[in-house]
Amino acid sequence: MEKPNFRTEILRTLEGKTPTQIPVGTFTTAPVLELMDLCGAARPEADSQPEKMAMLAFSQYVNASFETLRYPFDMVVLAEAMGCTINSGTKARPPAVLKGPMEISPAVPELPEDLLERGRIPAVLKATEILREKAGSKLPLIVGIEGPADLAACLCGTTRFLKWTIKRPHIVTRLIDLCTDACIVYARECLKRGADVVVIADAISSPDMISPDAFRTLIKPRMGRIPKALGSGKTVLHICGAADSIIPEMIECGFDGLSLEEGIKDLKTAAETAHESGVAVIGSVSTSRTLLRGSPEDVKKEAFRCLRNGVDILAPGCGLAPETPLRNLKALVEARNEFCGIKR
Repeated sequence: MEKPNFRTEILRTLEGKTPTQIPVGTFTTAPVLELMDLCGAARPEADSQPEKMAMLAFSQYVNASFETLRYPFDMVVLAEAMGCTINSGTKARPPAVLKGPMEISPAVPELPEDLLERGRIPAVLKATEILREKAGSKLPLIVGIEGPADLAACLCGTTRFLKWTIKRPHIVTRLIDLCTDACIVYARECLKRGADVVVIADAISSPDMISPDAFRTLIKPRMGRIPKALGSGKTVLHICGAADSIIPEMIECGFDGLSLEEGIKDLKTAAETAHESGVAVIGSVSTSRTLLRGSPEDVKKEAFRCLRNGVDILAPGCGLAPETPLRNLKALVEARNEFCGIKR
């Protein structure tokens, strides 16, 4: 059986159309150690060198049979460019923020005019060009960017940000406006260089972190600016945890797809609600429980449950742990094939 055009399938799905087959891949980070060893590109070099970043992203297709090329492999690229001090990490540990500029001076900074030339953003943009040339028109490029609330928390410190949502919402509003502008500038350039889909990942927006009311009043109005600003570029919103209480608000933000974690309490209802608005649902196989610690049969069992509950793209629920076994990634593809009756 001839393979379908995976790029076309993903784009059709995010347009609310019916694909030839349910796509499978990842819209969240995938810095898997076995993939690094097989392709010869490992972090931390793959986090900052465009050629190695592209090699590791492409290995998701070559070695795991995923139908997506998701990069970069951490969620602090934009934070670094905005002035955060970063620990560059190791092969098994992603880059992380050590301190944000607002922890030193509480004033909300300006958007840097040279944002796209800062930190590792040039490396991600170059990797996008390399991947576009390598993938041609057959594989979709999925670029991940930390969302406005996540970026804001990096700039001022998570504890301070959470307190400010309650005690100083006027500062949070200004800060998230700034961070939204940064997301838009970066995302536009990624699309211009050849990315197909921008994933905005925003863990801080989870009801596990801030109240649904804070999401509605402080974050949603700014988050909704992103899809509008990106025009025809495809967009996906990923929010971690039990996001059930904010699913309608996530949909109203205007993204083409929602990436949901296994923490969602009622995936079926979330999918039905999203589908009423023509929004695709991506997920939601557990990364910490099933993909990391389970067997391939455990992966298939949970994948079947996600597919029966209406996910449009079968994917890990969140970022993959580096130690995730490759056999479990392949089991995702096998589950989709069995569910759809595809023989390879």
